Amino acid sequence: MKKYDRYVALALEKGADDALIVDTAKIFTAPWVRMKCRFGCLYYGQKLCCPPRTPDHNETRLFLDSYKYALLCHKHWIKDYKVVDTFNSAIVDLETAIFLDGYYKALGLGMGPCTLCKACDAGGTCRNPERARPAMEACGIDVFQTARAHGLPIRVVRTHREERDIYGIVLIE
Repeated sequence: MKKYDRYVALALEKGADDALIVDTAKIFTAPWVRMKCRFGCLYYGQKLCCPPRTPDHNETRLFLDSYKYALLCHKHWIKDYKVVDTFNSAIVDLETAIFLDGYYKALGLGMGPCTLCKACDAGGTCRNPERARPAMEACGIDVFQTARAHGLPIRVVRTHREERDIYGIVLIE
């Protein structure tokens, strides 16, 4: 959609390797995604932006359906956690820019567990709510199916040392 082209350009300026406007109907959710968090991630229940404190796939589908478009951002990640932090920060910056342009429903979702605080007060209140966002996976979004549906690269990595592709979205309207 042409009126959002400036956000694609801004995402690329902020370091995304690819950015495109997608229809939210082509952002896929599934119940198995949060099960992978629950049985496979050390951060499950340990952070406020991680399950079980995040919306499940049904809730996520409902809120996705209240938007028409999203900015889907991709970054090729060479194992360096600063890349993830920078990427997630860019997602929040994009959300802010889109919001300030009058799209009051703008909302970003990043990648991986939140790293804003050295130790998350998982039983309390977020100390950085203006910057903390859950990952797409934490909300039940099937990132693999979503990326592939848009012709973007993603593959299963076999070791923690392998390069990978990471994704984030900013819901627009």
